[in-house]
Amino acid sequence: MSAMKKITQMAFALHSWLGLISGIFLLLLGLSGSALVFMKEIDQQLNADRLQVHPAGPALPLDKLYRQIAGRHPNLAGIAWLNPDAPADRAWEFRLYQNDGKLSTYDLGMISINPYTGEIIREGRLRDFNPSLMHWILQFHWSFQLGIPGLLLATIFGMTMLLSMLTGLIIYRKYVWRVLLFRVPIKGKNWRTRTSSLHRVIGIWTLLFNVIIFFTGFWMNMFSMDPGYWKKQLTPAAANTLSTHSMDSLLAEAKGAMPGLMIRNIYLPTQPGKDFRISGMLHGELPLFHNGNSVSVDPISGKRSSLQRFEDLGFWAKLESTFMPLHTGSFGNTGVKVFYVILGLLPGLMSITGALLFFRRRFS
Repeated sequence: MSAMKKITQMAFALHSWLGLISGIFLLLLGLSGSALVFMKEIDQQLNADRLQVHPAGPALPLDKLYRQIAGRHPNLAGIAWLNPDAPADRAWEFRLYQNDGKLSTYDLGMISINPYTGEIIREGRLRDFNPSLMHWILQFHWSFQLGIPGLLLATIFGMTMLLSMLTGLIIYRKYVWRVLLFRVPIKGKNWRTRTSSLHRVIGIWTLLFNVIIFFTGFWMNMFSMDPGYWKKQLTPAAANTLSTHSMDSLLAEAKGAMPGLMIRNIYLPTQPGKDFRISGMLHGELPLFHNGNSVSVDPISGKRSSLQRFEDLGFWAKLESTFMPLHTGSFGNTGVKVFYVILGLLPGLMSITGALLFFRRRFS
C-alpha cells in the first residue's frame, strides 16, 4: 500500500468520526449562526412596538442611564452600549457583563431603555427567552447555554470542523478543480452515490467560507481554553465602583481625541482599573474594519489614556479586527447576509449526509 493511500485511509477514518461526533452540534451552530446574521432585523421585527420610541426633546444624559443601570444591577463587570448609532426612534440597547461565580452560567444580560424617559423596556439574562429570543440564540451560539464548559465545547467543535475540512480536502483532493469547474455533477445510481456526490460537491464549494467561519469563531472563543479565565469566573463580580466623572464628559473627551469617528460601541466601566472606551470606524474605511479605531479615557482623571487608529495597527492586528465582521457577515448588505445564511446552513447538511454515508458503510 502506497504512503498516500494510507494517509487517505487515515484521513477518511478521522473525517468520518469527527463528523459523527460533532454533527449535531455543527447543525445547531449552523442554524443559530444563520439566524444571527439578521439578528438586529429579526429582533426589531419581533419587538417593533416595544423598541420603537417617540422622541420628546433631547435624549437623557448618558450618565443618568449609566447610573440607573448600575443601581438596578449593583455587581457588574461592565456595561456596553451596543447601538450608539441607533436612529432617534429606537430604544438604546445595553449589554450587561455579569459574573455570579458559577461556571455553569455564561453571565451576559441586556437592558433596553427609552432614552427620552428612562423607561425600562426589557431587561434580563441572555440565558432566558425573555427578554429576547434573538439574544438567547446569540448566547446559545457561543456556549450552547451550558456556561463556561459550553463555551469551551463550542471552541473545540470549531477545531474539529477545521480538522474535518483538512481531512476532507485530503480525501477529495483529486476532485477539487473538477468540482470548481462544474465537471462533477450531482448524480448517482442510488441514494448512497447521490448523497456521496452531494457531500463532496458542497464540501469543496464551501471550503473557503467554512474555513473563515470556523477559524474566526475558534479564535474569538480561544480565551475559553485559558485556565486563568476559568479561575476568574469562580469569583463573583464585586460591588460597582462608578466613575466620579460623568459618562457624557468622558464621551466628549473621547470624541475630541478622534474627530469624525463613527462610533459603533461604547464601553462603560463599573469596576476599578477599567477605562471608558469608544470604538468604530473613520470615513473612507471599509465596514470590514468597523471596530479598528478606539479611544480610552481614564474614569478617575477624565483624561485620555490611549488612542488606537486602524491605520497604525500591524498586519496581524488589522487582520484580527476583521474576524467578528467576517464571522457574522455584518460588513455586507442584504445580499451578502443572505449568502451567509445559505452557506451557514450547509455544515449542518454536510453533517447529515456524512452521517448517512457513515452508517451505510458501517452496517451495510
